Amino acid sequence: MLNSSTFHLDYFLLMGIPGLEESHLLLSIPFCIMYAMDLIGNFLLVLVIARNKTLHQPMYLFLVMLATCDVLLSSTTVPKTLCIFWFNSHTISFNGCLIQTFFIHFNFAAESTILVTMAYDRYYAICQPLTYTSTITGPFIRKIVIFAILRGVFTITPVVFLLNRLPYEGSNVIEHTYCEHMSMARLATADILVNVVYGLIIVACVSGLDMILIVVSYVVIIRAVLRLRTSEARLKAFNTCVSHVCVIILFYIPAFFSFIIHRFGHKYISSRLHILLANLYVIVPPMMNPIIYGLKMKEIRQRVVAMFC
Repeated sequence: MLNSSTFHLDYFLLMGIPGLEESHLLLSIPFCIMYAMDLIGNFLLVLVIARNKTLHQPMYLFLVMLATCDVLLSSTTVPKTLCIFWFNSHTISFNGCLIQTFFIHFNFAAESTILVTMAYDRYYAICQPLTYTSTITGPFIRKIVIFAILRGVFTITPVVFLLNRLPYEGSNVIEHTYCEHMSMARLATADILVNVVYGLIIVACVSGLDMILIVVSYVVIIRAVLRLRTSEARLKAFNTCVSHVCVIILFYIPAFFSFIIHRFGHKYISSRLHILLANLYVIVPPMMNPIIYGLKMKEIRQRVVAMFC
């Protein structure tokens, strides 16, 4: 149905994973299990840190921020995906699609900011240990939270306006399980060059810049670690960074892969594979992050065991 006054469709149809419609019910099983693990793992991580005052330190508070972003990211997309798989509930309103698009990209920008801050935290802990406690303070962490929120709002809000200004007078079928910037823009019956350019600007100014800052931080960290006199000290320093590096790899590589396919590779890679990987991107990293930190960080692991024993 077309709203003639605004040239907007009243609703879109999210088709799920093209070519795998017959397997939707089967696919829902691993999706549901991973989503449950995501919620349990991240809530458990937040609960352990909140209950233990000895863990009220910058590194652990950043983990709480990361866990919050992970839950929001997966909860923005996975429940609707499961509704498609279980109940064939394909309909989503135009405004609902815009809201989902906003929160997906907002969470990505906010989480990217947190990962950069965690790299900065590791840099100060290893390279400037004498000034660490005076630099990474409570007011500094509060400023990071505000900055992450404002950065996400100011960079992603224009995406909503750019999508809202486009006329949608043709197909209302989105071959995906959730609404995303380019999947919506391609349904518009007008030129979407501005959307494409702004999408590239966001990637360059948010993800690209953040990746450069993270790489620079770890180059400096590695140089500082290699100057340590004993192998035990070097191993201990590297060990504090391993979990963060694993989370960075899980977060950025699938995101860049999805971005490249959306803009340049959709003609060469099947939509089935692309959408399946896009779904794994919003559920696997949030599920794995608390597992990685739980296994690598002794303090968290011991307190989780103590909670259940």
